[in-house]
Amino acid sequence: MKRYGATVAVNGISFRVEHGDLFGFIGANGAGKSSTLRILATFLTPDAGTARVFGHDVVAEAQAVRHLIGYMPDHFGLYREMKTAEYLQFFAEAYSIPEVRCLTVVGEVLDRVRLTDRRQSPIGTLSRGMQQRLALARALIHDPPLLLLDEPASGLDPRARAEMMSLLDELRRAGKTIFLSSHILGDLQDHCNRLAILDRGRLMFCGPLEDLRRDIQRARQFYIEVADRAAEACLLLSAQKQVESVEPDGPGLQLRLRPGVTDHAFIANCLVQRGFKLVALRERAAALEELFLRLTEERKA
Repeated sequence: MKRYGATVAVNGISFRVEHGDLFGFIGANGAGKSSTLRILATFLTPDAGTARVFGHDVVAEAQAVRHLIGYMPDHFGLYREMKTAEYLQFFAEAYSIPEVRCLTVVGEVLDRVRLTDRRQSPIGTLSRGMQQRLALARALIHDPPLLLLDEPASGLDPRARAEMMSLLDELRRAGKTIFLSSHILGDLQDHCNRLAILDRGRLMFCGPLEDLRRDIQRARQFYIEVADRAAEACLLLSAQKQVESVEPDGPGLQLRLRPGVTDHAFIANCLVQRGFKLVALRERAAALEELFLRLTEERKA
């Protein structure tokens, strides 16, 4: 638990991040995400409860925890006149990396985040995306097994976001465990293997995305496209007892089955028997953003 005056920012949450996870941590502003990350990073002391990183208590064994994590806060300081290699060398020395190894380590980390050609560039000349990657390089400088990243793609354009998420995928494949807080739910949907959803300091869900879909998306949805007579196909499908609704969706139709109906073979059979040429039939899984909104709205209700 963590309080700020009368406000309870983190309220009795409990979860476990497994080795090799790219673990997404989701919540609206003020949900308690950053406070949780700061507790795990040993920069904030909980008012009650315990947290452990690789078995080490974040309060009683803070120094041991700091050598096992790479923490990238949502706001980080960069010295604009300093060159990228100098900046990373400073942090390498802060982690007691031997001087004879510093240059090698800095070079390896710059290569890992694709900034080798910017080794001698002043930080102030780097783009926002490059600065974010430099902050990630700082978190990697001592080769920690766990990365705690608070909004690492914040403020980036789509290309820079894609580059950042590609880097995180590579780091996970290399054996890193990554705990990632983000409000860009599309990025988490495409890259995270497990998720936790926080709402006003309380844990609402923890597990794989497919489990969340199963819990929240009670009715299966499909996109259907026929070669012609879409309006007639809409009326035909709407009359089927297994169907809850059919609506126009661009050149096709969006069909929602009634809750509990799992067999969708009747859709194609019904259309073909009536002489329709079926162009497309595919299931539509609810996006993470939709699932998040449904879950948090249900709690309010």
